[in-house]
Amino acid sequence: MPKHIAIVEDEIVIAQNYRDAFEKQGYRVSLFADRSSAMASFEQQLPDLAVIDVGLGDDIEGGFELCRELRNQSATLPIIFLTARDSEIDVISGLRLGADEYLSKDISLAQMLARIVALLRRIEALKQPAVIEDIIQQGPLTINKQRMTVSWQSASIDLTVTEFWICHALAQHPGHVKSRSQLMDAANVVLDDNTITSHVKRIRKKFQATDADFCSIESAYGMGYRWRP
Repeated sequence: MPKHIAIVEDEIVIAQNYRDAFEKQGYRVSLFADRSSAMASFEQQLPDLAVIDVGLGDDIEGGFELCRELRNQSATLPIIFLTARDSEIDVISGLRLGADEYLSKDISLAQMLARIVALLRRIEALKQPAVIEDIIQQGPLTINKQRMTVSWQSASIDLTVTEFWICHALAQHPGHVKSRSQLMDAANVVLDDNTITSHVKRIRKKFQATDADFCSIESAYGMGYRWRP
């Protein structure tokens, strides 16, 4: 069955262009021009991936609100912002809400499709049976790479796809400093230093919601981050 991509975009020509391109790659595509129609559909069934604009007509923050609602429904649904609003504040806001990617509308179609393929391939790992080699155990931390699950003190930590791979890269080699560039490579994303920092802060907050004393992700100032052994 083809993967289902939802595009939430109020500019119909742009939405149709992406729909046509995605359908040529074998995806099933649904278009929504506003947040309310998108949520009405998502409450019935979630897509496999969502591409969202930030401003949706008069609803100038509609995309952000939709992302928040979607992330409440699913911790792992791949969410991509595709927008002309590319200020640093908007980018950080989108990532803090849990988006996996925040892309400018001037991105090439080839790059856009590559990001979609990467996100969908990684989420497919959830459906695969676990094997012992795919388990990382570091004290109270357990990471199942194949199922893309993380737990701390036996409590599940809900990470997005991008957050999962950043956490995995840090925990795989405790004590080793990972540069921001290495974390981008591990997550298969292209981000700037500030957005990597936002992802790490969000990961920390999710662990701290379970354990207020969590301090295993350390900043190595000027270099990157490390998982404290």
